[in-house]
Amino acid sequence: MTKGAQLCRATGTAMAGVALGAVLPWSGTAHARQVTPVSLVQQCPRLASAAFAPADGARPVRILSAKVIAASPAGTGGAAALPAHCQVAGVIDPRQGKDGRPYGIRFEVNLPLAWNGRFLLQGGGGLNGSVRPALGDVAAGDRPALAQGFAVASHDSGHQGAVFDASFRSDQQATLDFAQAAVPAVAQVGKAIAARFYGRAPAHSYMAGCSTGGRETMLAMERYPALFDGLVIGAPAMRTGFSNLGTAYAKVMFNQAAPRDGEGQPMPDKAFSAADRKTIRDGLLAQCDALDGLADGMVMAVAQCRFRPATLQCREGQHSGCLNAAQVDALTRAFAGPRDAAGHALYAPVPFDTGVVATDGPISGYIVDGRADILGPPNRDLAIDLDARAAAIRADWMQALTDTDGWTDLGTFLGHHGKVLFYHGVSDPWFSALDTLDYWQRAGQANGTAWGQSSRFYMVPGMAHCRGGDAFDRFDLLDAVVAWVERDKAPDAIVAHRAQGGVARPLCPWPAYARYNGGDPAVAASYSCAGAPDAGAVAPGAGG
Repeated sequence: MTKGAQLCRATGTAMAGVALGAVLPWSGTAHARQVTPVSLVQQCPRLASAAFAPADGARPVRILSAKVIAASPAGTGGAAALPAHCQVAGVIDPRQGKDGRPYGIRFEVNLPLAWNGRFLLQGGGGLNGSVRPALGDVAAGDRPALAQGFAVASHDSGHQGAVFDASFRSDQQATLDFAQAAVPAVAQVGKAIAARFYGRAPAHSYMAGCSTGGRETMLAMERYPALFDGLVIGAPAMRTGFSNLGTAYAKVMFNQAAPRDGEGQPMPDKAFSAADRKTIRDGLLAQCDALDGLADGMVMAVAQCRFRPATLQCREGQHSGCLNAAQVDALTRAFAGPRDAAGHALYAPVPFDTGVVATDGPISGYIVDGRADILGPPNRDLAIDLDARAAAIRADWMQALTDTDGWTDLGTFLGHHGKVLFYHGVSDPWFSALDTLDYWQRAGQANGTAWGQSSRFYMVPGMAHCRGGDAFDRFDLLDAVVAWVERDKAPDAIVAHRAQGGVARPLCPWPAYARYNGGDPAVAASYSCAGAPDAGAVAPGAGG
């Protein structure tokens, strides 16, 4: 047995498919040292005692562990096969807060032994609070970034706690870390660890995230424009004060249409029965399904859909397959979004889509079913003071620092040829896809032709928040942005699959949609991207 083979056996490292003497791909100076998988196995545990420069120039970095993780095969529940890699755990600026709790930006960096020269920062979710496995699986198809050879970093954004535990906001630095500071700090340290491990800096750097991770990726683009070459932004939590206000307003509208209990309180779970939800879905499909050339239960032509709830109102003498006047009014007002007393929009309209009536997931569609959600117990309010609520949101400077919906001057990011892809599920019950589209269009107005040369937006019909729903929600935008950054190949249609596999459909860059041309409807090649009426097309009511 060779020394290299003994070493691999001793560390428990499975290096199938990696030749022990192979030189990793290099692009750079002739002085870059040649590194083999065997030498990387030896190098990995040494990182545990390595010293790194303070993040942001002053925040100390402590490495907690560094160990080789064996390659793993694909597992149950869709878990992807992962390559052998060096896993580094650490913390930036460990300290005790004034509340006596430990703080610091905890992170994980996974370094594949067969590296493709790229670095990816993975976005978080909710209010973070834990270090999620650094896999890079957001919008990466069926092979996460780590499996593709990226060095991948993740972090907890500076505090520990449950995913929606906001108690960290009592600590100033933890609040700043969540709002923005964790992203550049972890990016800097993650790249430094990769450079130390491989003997050269990453050739290209990327970031991808959805929800809070989408907001984090937006803030990288807006506030730290030199950090990354390519970005993938999904359903960003870019202004949660106002998106939560929009949700609260919709619940009040639905409560006004709900029957009352013995104390005169609305019963949210009875505002729309199962039959009512079927009526809404059937009516939506009758008006919009076939606009894409195929009546298949999917509304692919988002911009062309002009669903009108009023068409579902019961006629005189009709008692089934229709909605009463109060329900129609509630739907019309809830989906139009809240406005202040002067008539100004406080949040974007919400698009009608098949998933708005869903009740079978962990959370309901936009038409709530009376369950508790991330905003608390079921809302039973019959009125809402929109102006007072809006004023309170605008007065919250923590929220203002966290939000990323305002800054659209992206000249520096675009100036170094940065590329960014946006996507949003049309059935997202938390954040309106039209709100994200509005930001994307405002960025286009602010940056002119450079935006069209650097960004695309993809609507994902039927998809709920980040994934799930009756949708083609498995797609690889990471590969698309890499191809754009490194080979100047601008993306067009992206093939998407259902979670169960088999059936495929193209996702088209806005304002185009997947139009059926004939042939097997389960095959992506049976569709082409058809243009919407004009490049500024928006779904009904968008823009306030």
